[in-house]
Amino acid sequence: FDRGYLSPYFVTNPEKMVADLEDAYVLLHEKKLSNLQAMLPVLEAVVQTGKPLVIIAEDVEGEALATLVVNKLRGGLKIAAVKAPGFGDRRKAMLEDIAILTGGTVISEDLGIKLETVTLDMLGRAKKISITKENTTIVDGAGQKSDIEGRVAQIKAQIEETTSDYDREKLQ
Repeated sequence: FDRGYLSPYFVTNPEKMVADLEDAYVLLHEKKLSNLQAMLPVLEAVVQTGKPLVIIAEDVEGEALATLVVNKLRGGLKIAAVKAPGFGDRRKAMLEDIAILTGGTVISEDLGIKLETVTLDMLGRAKKISITKENTTIVDGAGQKSDIEGRVAQIKAQIEETTSDYDREKLQ
């Protein structure tokens, strides 16, 4: 999707200016993250697995972004943060797409899920995630094939039904 890393400090390959994270966890959050306090339990759980974490949220700003960068630079945390794609309802749908692809859960107040209660099994997984300044590519997400096929069929049906060229283009 057409969003890149929120800070160049997340780069793992300085020559290509890309963050490549292998066998990574994916945290999907529909809101802004400005403080990591609520996330500490799940961050610590990820650190213990030794696997990288990609955070995809509406935004990661201020203290939260600074804390992630410092921990990445110290080497304690293999991490990258990316702004969620799209806006409004379309953003929710795109986060849901990523959740289905990676086998994760979108952390959403609407669903009554709080960051404090997030566990490892709610995070998505992917074999590889490549993040440049402007794009994020998720390769081989851990989602169930049947769920992914169901979502593809649902989107194809929406493309058939829509009367808006803009919506059709975005759905494709």
